[in-house]
Amino acid sequence: MKNIFHIKAFTLVVILLSILGCKERVNEAPLIPIEDFFRNPQQTNYTLSPDGKNIAFMQPWNTRMNVFIRNINDENPIQVTFAGDRDIPKYFWGNDKKIMFLQDNKGDENHHLYSVDLDGKNKIDLTPFESTKVWVVDNLDKVENELLIMLNKRDPKIFDVYRININSGELNLVQKNPGNITGWLTDNEGKLRIASTTDGVNTGILYRENEEEDFEPVLALNFQEELRPIKFTYDNKYIYALSNIGRDKLALVKYDLLNNKEIELIYQHPEVDVADVIFSDVKEKVEGVYYKTWKGNYEFFDEDRKILQEYLEDKLEGYEVVLVSRSKDESKFILRTYSDRSLGSFYYYNKRKKEIVRIAQVSPWLNEEQMAKMKPVSYKARDGKTINAYLTFPNVAGKKDLPVVVFPHGGPWIRDYWGFRQTVQFLANRGYVVFQPNYRGSSGYGKKFWQAGFKQWGQDMQNDVTDGVEWLIKQGIADRERIGIMGFSFGGYVSMAGLTLTPDLYNCGVSISGISNLFYFIESIPPYWEVFREMLYTMVGDPEKDKNMFKAYSPSFNVDKIKAPVFIAHGKMDSRINIKESDSFVKKLQKNNVDVTYFVKENEGHGFMNEENRIELHKKIEQFLDKNLKSNSVR
Repeated sequence: MKNIFHIKAFTLVVILLSILGCKERVNEAPLIPIEDFFRNPQQTNYTLSPDGKNIAFMQPWNTRMNVFIRNINDENPIQVTFAGDRDIPKYFWGNDKKIMFLQDNKGDENHHLYSVDLDGKNKIDLTPFESTKVWVVDNLDKVENELLIMLNKRDPKIFDVYRININSGELNLVQKNPGNITGWLTDNEGKLRIASTTDGVNTGILYRENEEEDFEPVLALNFQEELRPIKFTYDNKYIYALSNIGRDKLALVKYDLLNNKEIELIYQHPEVDVADVIFSDVKEKVEGVYYKTWKGNYEFFDEDRKILQEYLEDKLEGYEVVLVSRSKDESKFILRTYSDRSLGSFYYYNKRKKEIVRIAQVSPWLNEEQMAKMKPVSYKARDGKTINAYLTFPNVAGKKDLPVVVFPHGGPWIRDYWGFRQTVQFLANRGYVVFQPNYRGSSGYGKKFWQAGFKQWGQDMQNDVTDGVEWLIKQGIADRERIGIMGFSFGGYVSMAGLTLTPDLYNCGVSISGISNLFYFIESIPPYWEVFREMLYTMVGDPEKDKNMFKAYSPSFNVDKIKAPVFIAHGKMDSRINIKESDSFVKKLQKNNVDVTYFVKENEGHGFMNEENRIELHKKIEQFLDKNLKSNSVR
């Protein structure tokens, strides 16, 4: 009788809450453990060896993501890396017998390049230099056992080009950087032919016909216009590039650098930038382009590639399908599927046999039927500009008067996109509407939209977020008394700026590795960003000339306006936003009697990468949001 009484009592409470119009709702999806959202994938990052005989992938070992290898016909993998402190952030095939991988120290982003055999033996640190960062320029597919890399070991501010032997580590200087070069491009034979330059505001391209010649300037631009070399044409005479010269959106063009002219417009989209280009080295042609409106789309120029995509999407219906790796002869592929409710799976596809075999689910413990749907929305900012955004509703009975977490992206010169986001799904599972605005200044929507964000931190960019929240309230979606804001990096800045500039709009704010003081942000940039300082002055502001603006829109100088509780998280090894910035901000908040929670991890950099730290962080965020958004208290 006791159990029956409890059931009846619960039913009565639900009925009374419904009659009284209570704002609390029972989440129709089961409460999913935080560990399931933020634990490492079961397996991910699958790639094929150049000869197509072996598959490499990443999976956890002692809670750290490491690289494993298996033969295409053998399901028993061999572990080849044994990282114990931090995940391996990136790996790639050096050749059919070597795996290359990067690793830093506790998140300091000074990555070293390592090589290792397929049996896990003969691990070599190829760049054993202190306070040095490495980038790969070219895998040199046509040159056995060598790579072209960039290193800032001579000068921490600039990167020279070296040829490195992946077996011995022998390093030879190929091209010294005079100080203004930020990127390099080789032709299809691996010859270094193009250099991109900047003085911080003005950019240029240097070009040479062969490696025996000196580089000569061929194109000068302001950084607000772009010609981004992607690849040489297969005869090595021209280049394929993404260009917004004389147009608003980045388009795919063929360009003649020798005569400094665009010779063919291959593709442009009227609404968004071209995001990626698809090549076939076997066919020696451009197969198509990839672009993102509210979700990813393809435009194919090669009929066979178009037919292949349609075939794969038909067989894997309901998911986005991406070819993530291919053998050198382009007969074997690794496919990745995903959606807004699933991290998807990896598949092996043999083109000759037309055989699709699933080889791994990324996170099989997450049931996509229990996940929330992400939908695109748009609204008008106060000046009439259209702002695109994403809205994820929790799986609850009603869609009105719900608690909301505003989740602006970082960058800020990136954009949010449709797809699976662990943080978004976690918040939705906890009963929150998640709102992700692509405020002005976000990239991907063309030059004018990006430029509209210049020197608008805390101003029009912030207004776009505020106007989106007001739109949610007018639509009846958001409960005005239960709105929080959280973000990572620049998103953390937006969160704290929201609490200072619109203190009556939010119940609480969360900043993860966030910016709070614009002076600190400019002062603490990594040495290899130094060449971009003048560009940052144009886009963000000059700490001397724009001193008053920096003070007016830095949350750290406006803590007296904050009314709502604050949660700050930061990694002690952060090389982009020094932890001293958050230390100072928290002290000011405490001095001003703001309810502040400060969460610091010694072994994290810019973001929380280690599994146990991600889980702990989001458990604390859950407690913070529950305390401040689940009640009906009025500010």
